[in-house]
Amino acid sequence: MTLGGKPYTGYPAFSAPDEFLSSIKAAGFNVLVTANNHSLDRGAKGLERTVQLLDSFQLAHTGVFINPEERERSVPLILEKKGFRIALLNYTYGTNGIVVTPPNIVNYIDTAIIARDIEKSISLSPDAIIACMHWGDEYMSLPNKEQVFLADWLLSKGVSHVIGSHPHVVQPIEVRQDSLTNDKHLVVYSLGNFISNMSARRTDGGLMVRMELVKDSTTRLSKCEYSLVWTARPVQSGRKNHQLLPVNLPIDSIPLNARNSLKIFTNDARTLFNRHNKGINEYTFY
Repeated sequence: MTLGGKPYTGYPAFSAPDEFLSSIKAAGFNVLVTANNHSLDRGAKGLERTVQLLDSFQLAHTGVFINPEERERSVPLILEKKGFRIALLNYTYGTNGIVVTPPNIVNYIDTAIIARDIEKSISLSPDAIIACMHWGDEYMSLPNKEQVFLADWLLSKGVSHVIGSHPHVVQPIEVRQDSLTNDKHLVVYSLGNFISNMSARRTDGGLMVRMELVKDSTTRLSKCEYSLVWTARPVQSGRKNHQLLPVNLPIDSIPLNARNSLKIFTNDARTLFNRHNKGINEYTFY
């Protein structure tokens, strides 16, 4: 997401309207990660304007920074709620070949830098460390070798949970249990598309994942589930705007022109997850 101002543009160089922030804040989003391959679509001015608008809307964020001082102050992003302290980290594999202009910083995937950020996070004694990774191959339903390596490496360095994005299709989810401590660690290789205008097979939907942490002498993952969501484009729904729909809505509430596409997405995702998911179940809204 880049809030680069007018003219508002879509693919391949994005600039979303400022109203996007007020809308997602009203929808209940209160934390955003900003390191992705489109972070520099409008160059330095777009990056800086995005950060400034996020701050003006009082939306917590991490991933790109106006200067090194800001990064030093705000990495990791510490989230505090109901007695829990969560350290949030965010990195991207690249920015579509556009070079970041100093003093701006984009958090690229660099294990030396990430290792230092994890050490700093651990020193702050959070209840959990969550790394949001923008990685992987577009349109591939299985993680590549680098994703698997990085997930293993992040957990070995002290990250509690890993949530991935970028491929535009869902990828498997694992809840791993440490054989020594019995601690559980969530790895989501790709959330897919939450809402988008993509129409190719498997790109028209995505995941919501919920985690429940409990804390006594230690903090642990006690429950973790996922739900599938699908986007109905206006040409399918007859509505002016895109609609984000749970896949298990009653069939008669799904627009007739959308039913087959929703069914294909749902069947593809469930087939993939039945083969490859580990330790996690689907939850439904209805």
